[in-house]
Amino acid sequence: MADVPVPFLDLQRINERHRAAYQAALSRVLDSGRVLLGEETAAFEREFAAWCGTSHCVGVGNGFDALHLVLRAWGIGAGDEVIVPSHTFIATWLAVSEVGAVPVPVEPAPEGCNIDPARVEAAITPRTRAIIAVHLYGRPAPMRELSEIARRHGLKLLEDAAQAHGAQLGGRPCGSLGDAAAFSFYPGKNLGALGDGGAVTTNDLALAERVRRIANYGSSVKYQHELAGVNSRLDELQAAFLRERLRVLDADNAHRRRVAQAYLAGLAGLPGLTLPAGDEADRISAWHLFVVRHTHRDALAELLAARGVSTLVHYPLPIHRQGAYADTLLSQQSLPLADAWAREALSLPIGPTLTDKEVGSVLAAVRGACAELSLP
Repeated sequence: MADVPVPFLDLQRINERHRAAYQAALSRVLDSGRVLLGEETAAFEREFAAWCGTSHCVGVGNGFDALHLVLRAWGIGAGDEVIVPSHTFIATWLAVSEVGAVPVPVEPAPEGCNIDPARVEAAITPRTRAIIAVHLYGRPAPMRELSEIARRHGLKLLEDAAQAHGAQLGGRPCGSLGDAAAFSFYPGKNLGALGDGGAVTTNDLALAERVRRIANYGSSVKYQHELAGVNSRLDELQAAFLRERLRVLDADNAHRRRVAQAYLAGLAGLPGLTLPAGDEADRISAWHLFVVRHTHRDALAELLAARGVSTLVHYPLPIHRQGAYADTLLSQQSLPLADAWAREALSLPIGPTLTDKEVGSVLAAVRGACAELSLP
């Protein structure tokens, strides 16, 4: 049994740190009399755009909406194809399906979790309109190579940055590396709200204005609807909460990096365990998740649970095997690397409030479990 039980992610403990700031934010919103499209949202959009190094940010209802609103604003729809990673959360694929286009899955690079640029090039057809690069688990995708491919073929490049708040590539923040980026502020994210929320970042003014219009019932002037839009707006209260969380995000991410470094050092060389790649000089992860691989993943998770360490599996069933795509040709695809990640991946606890004692408990539990699994 671990010295102390270790939860996977303690949202109550994370949010408790901000109780006074959240109460002040609530008071600001109540005093303003505005619950939508007010100064809190406008201020957060300015602050988050600056933090991401982009000219524009549009707050929307959630990360899924951020993805499909960009695709729709680009005019992508029926008959079009969009390249997506085979291994990701299903929202990436569903956003493509939402606009009527076809997701074209591409496997990750053999040595990592993110999409393989060499395979991307081979998947491009005359119908391809865009590439979605997911910064999975917070690790930046190979944006230099993908940008060159997109430029050469005249394609749009969309970052799915739902797990990458604070990740950097070549000194530039994720969210500023493609034609646009989609963020989620789901409560468990590095930058999490107290409910759903999302945003689009871009340097393209025309795109930002079109996304904003589509997300507001197709309207830029009240009761005048230029487009058949939808309702997807970041509300004032969530924007106010996010402003408070943004102030400490760099410090929170630094804590995550320290935890990740402790895991990488303390778990190196264990039998059967594959660790994620560490940070490099020009590639810094947001460490949203710390995902290891083990051929006996389920047994490892059970042994860790018995030792008081909570884990999660991201994601236990590949998207091409989900019922959502059972009636499509996607269900017939051979995607062995996505299958392997689904069988072997296990996420260890990581977060901005994990204590040194809890980290020590995780290290001891993983060492003990791996040793037990390696016994003849």
